Amino acid sequence: MSTPNSAVATILIATDIVDDAAIVKDILGEEFKRVFVSSDPARAVADFEQHHPDVLILAFNQLEKSERYYLGLYRLCKSLHQHPHRTVILCNKDEVKRVYELCMKDFFDDYILFWPMTYDPCRLLMSVHYALRDLASLKSGGPSAAEFAAQARRLAELENTLSRQMAQGGQHVEAASWAMKQAEQKIDASLDKFSQRIINGEMPESVEIKNADNLKKEISHLKQDEIQQHFHTAAESSQPLKQWAHQLKQECEPLLKSARTMNAMAERIRPTVLVVDDDEFQRKLIGKLLEAENYQLVFATGGADALNILRKTRPDIILMDVMMPDLDGMETTRRLKAIPHFAKTPVIMVTGNSEGNVVVDSLKAGASDFVVKPFDRATLLAKIARVISAAAAA
Repeated sequence: MSTPNSAVATILIATDIVDDAAIVKDILGEEFKRVFVSSDPARAVADFEQHHPDVLILAFNQLEKSERYYLGLYRLCKSLHQHPHRTVILCNKDEVKRVYELCMKDFFDDYILFWPMTYDPCRLLMSVHYALRDLASLKSGGPSAAEFAAQARRLAELENTLSRQMAQGGQHVEAASWAMKQAEQKIDASLDKFSQRIINGEMPESVEIKNADNLKKEISHLKQDEIQQHFHTAAESSQPLKQWAHQLKQECEPLLKSARTMNAMAERIRPTVLVVDDDEFQRKLIGKLLEAENYQLVFATGGADALNILRKTRPDIILMDVMMPDLDGMETTRRLKAIPHFAKTPVIMVTGNSEGNVVVDSLKAGASDFVVKPFDRATLLAKIARVISAAAAA
């Protein structure tokens, strides 16, 4: 079964033997239309930048040549880090163990026993399909498990918010009912006082009373049949509101139960932290500081190693050392931020220098925050939690 993007996928075959390239191209040409060959070492970088392959086939007859070729791309081709791709090595039977170890270390993605010519051609096709499927999952742009978990945890606030708002709504209804009773009593008292003033003759120029008893009866009739009736009607109108609130809470209960379940599931998902530092002691130190927390730790020994790891791993946050020999933290951050899939991945710069220019340069490179060595554990954990939470909310 072909992958969904096999018709438009680009495959680049790198080798120094043209005849071998032709054999590999014939096999791949059965299912893939965009297959190109790079056989001139001087054009290795130019060929990669021209074709931007989804899958790079290293078809050298010696593993050492494949390693040297790809290492050269890593050093000279900036777009290699910005363009997601997968690598497949064709090897001989004497190199299987070594190439297996390299793939396990994520230096390469897959290998095929190809030399001598006793191989299964469908295995090559299948390897490319698997590589494209893996690449498609990385390019999907969907939320990571930790991002999804962060949103699920926020659902846990829904039950508290709903209960709080329901309680406040009930208090408002009770307050309104009490206010109406108070108003009714005050109006009754005011009418009694008004009628008594009339009966006492305190308003001779405005009202003339011929029968005080009839006036009292009319006032009583006004209070009972008009004013009190309207207040009672208004008070009764709040009952449907109470019933509606109770029914709403009952209908929301299954949804709240799902929110509680999702929150419990979210607690089992660990955000991935990529620690980038060329100093083994510093890597162990950070690992020690974070080992008791709910984080999955991935370590890179330098900038190039980090960019290589990012071909297959999507961390939720990156702790990036500033000073590294191959690619420093600033340049590594700029390169990964240029990759669309990692543009929003938060980076915390790790530095032994708190001078203003280091901080400013870190932020310009795309870092979300920075920490200064030696580490304060509480500060480091607080910044990691805050940055992950902010990234998830965004």
